[in-house]
Amino acid sequence: MSEVVTGDAVVVEVRVAQMPTRALAIIIDMAVQFTVLLAAYALLGAFAAVTDPAMFAAVMIVLVVLTLVGYPVICETLTRGRTLGKLALGLRVVSDDGSPERFRQALFRGLAGVLEFWLLSGAPALIASLVSQRGKRIGDVFAGTIVISDRAPRDSGQFIAMPPQLAAWAATLELSQLPDEVSQAARQYLSRWHDLSPQVQHEMGARIATQVAAFVSPAAPAGVPAHAYLSAVLAERRRREQERFARRMGAAPPQGPHAMAPPPTAQPQAGPYGMAPPQPGPPHPGPYAPPPPQPGPPQPGPYAPPPPQPGPYAPPPVAHPQPGPPAAPAPEPPKATPGGFAPPQ
Repeated sequence: MSEVVTGDAVVVEVRVAQMPTRALAIIIDMAVQFTVLLAAYALLGAFAAVTDPAMFAAVMIVLVVLTLVGYPVICETLTRGRTLGKLALGLRVVSDDGSPERFRQALFRGLAGVLEFWLLSGAPALIASLVSQRGKRIGDVFAGTIVISDRAPRDSGQFIAMPPQLAAWAATLELSQLPDEVSQAARQYLSRWHDLSPQVQHEMGARIATQVAAFVSPAAPAGVPAHAYLSAVLAERRRREQERFARRMGAAPPQGPHAMAPPPTAQPQAGPYGMAPPQPGPPHPGPYAPPPPQPGPPQPGPYAPPPPQPGPYAPPPVAHPQPGPPAAPAPEPPKATPGGFAPPQ
């Protein structure tokens, strides 16, 4: 890891490309250039028979210059620091302040690359890279550039959890406009958060959170740290992607942790030990049915309770209240304030 001071005076840690990776990228680029030269020479072989040798030599010189110098310059300018070899290995050329590579810098690197690799077989580039702390070759020293690695090491156990305090707010987010590049930058920041210094954690987190907030609404609650805000956004984005995937596969996601389908309503059927369904018509008295009521006053049965008799413990007669002065009205309960709290008495 190496620290890069941006134009805004912010210290950013970047992963400098290692020597074996850069060497393999250069070999891929040289193989591409050599293949282009062979193909061009084969196509121009018929042109040499009908033209002047001097014209053929001039065309070949122009073709060689375009292949050896124009290929890296054009590729790095259009792709912001990448050639085919660097693209295959996840490398990128940036300025010393972390900004994208410019045409002037790509031209310096291309001209120096002809001297370092094609004329001197890469010896100056190897020596300069071993001496430099950032692995710079001669072209990087003159151009003011550095080669970094875009691919962070994979961490299969990395899991971004939803902060419980922001779960309700995150459910209302509008995430359809969030680009993948910005979310990937936020994910890399959270994966390296524990390895950064406190100052870098705050400055880089505020910068990335500002970029994310430009595409996400509504705004975060006041006082939320940058890492918590980014964790909530990415966790909610992952949850919605999982729901869409489950819906696409035909399994609708559950609505809640205890959501269950209602059981089907079963129709009663008469089984060997069940009850027979009711038959239409008046009910028939069974062997244990009560006797029909008899007309006339009810007769006391053998177990009827005796009539109440006044005893020594009879309750005293109820005294009727005498009219007196009217009672004072009860005080009204205090009204609640808009916040839900009663005022003091």
